Amino acid sequence: MTARHHVVVLLFPGVTLLDVSGPAEVFAAANSAGADYAVRFVSPSGGDVETSAGARIATESLADLEGAPRVGTLLVAGGESLATRPVPDGVVTAVRAVADHSDRVASVCTGAFALAEAGLLDGRRATTHWRHAAELARRYPVVTVHPDELYVRDGAVVTSAGISSGIDLALSLVAVDHGRNLAHGVARELVVYMQRAGGQSQFSAALDWPAPSSAPLRELCADIVSDPAAAPPVAELARRAHMSVRHLSRLFTAELGVSPGKFVEQVRVETAKSLLDRGHGVMDTARLSGFGTDETLRRAFVRHFGVTPSYYRGRFPTDPVREPYRSTTSNSSSDAPVATGLR
Repeated sequence: MTARHHVVVLLFPGVTLLDVSGPAEVFAAANSAGADYAVRFVSPSGGDVETSAGARIATESLADLEGAPRVGTLLVAGGESLATRPVPDGVVTAVRAVADHSDRVASVCTGAFALAEAGLLDGRRATTHWRHAAELARRYPVVTVHPDELYVRDGAVVTSAGISSGIDLALSLVAVDHGRNLAHGVARELVVYMQRAGGQSQFSAALDWPAPSSAPLRELCADIVSDPAAAPPVAELARRAHMSVRHLSRLFTAELGVSPGKFVEQVRVETAKSLLDRGHGVMDTARLSGFGTDETLRRAFVRHFGVTPSYYRGRFPTDPVREPYRSTTSNSSSDAPVATGLR
């Protein structure tokens, strides 16, 4: 008989609805396939919590957990405020209190900021939404951030990227608990892909362009993306498209919202990021991405990501360091003691 696995999902005002509902649906579908997850929604004060979508979710308070069975998984959902403002004290207190009686801890999206503030990511590898990865690394320098992965497992702590990746994370937890066959069945039931492993890259934001409607522009963009280092000056792009520079600029602005030069730069900076993620040095990256010099790359990289390529490469390594879980003294911005209940 399958042992009951207690899951506590931690909510707070403004929590992203899909961060909560996505994993909860995975656990519910797993129960239909033979698992036994008992999911409880908890917030620091209890009562109804309004989500980012305006829907309200009834939650229990921390006091309601007193005397409850040991928690198998604490799942901290995300919300925009966790990355843009200080993590509320009540959330940090709740994370520490529940984590101290949990076998493993997980976060979705910016929930990683709450784990970091509680000291649970000190000395660990972690990820979060690509848009907030640099901020997580800046705020918590003792955390090794992997910004380009869907989810990162480090011992008893698992963090995931933005929003829908919470479903990937929950499926991976089900696979650990009950095997890949059951997890595959859950994925099929929910009509989602099971193939998205934790190391799979988050999508590239700067290349998420709408498809140009004009054929010449589509061809130019395809050429630039396929070989950004070979992208010529704007005048040559216009010549290839058989139009004036002014007309080409109008087309780019109308269909893509940027000038031809800005488009080339964004393609190159995304290429540079990918090269750094794969372990290339800064000078090599500058050459291969088309920036030519490391100084040109540095200026563009800072404009787009807010950090230098060298800092990014040092703070966001791609070679995972797998170490067993160990309790550490918190080096986060809070001096409260770290929860040590994880195994």
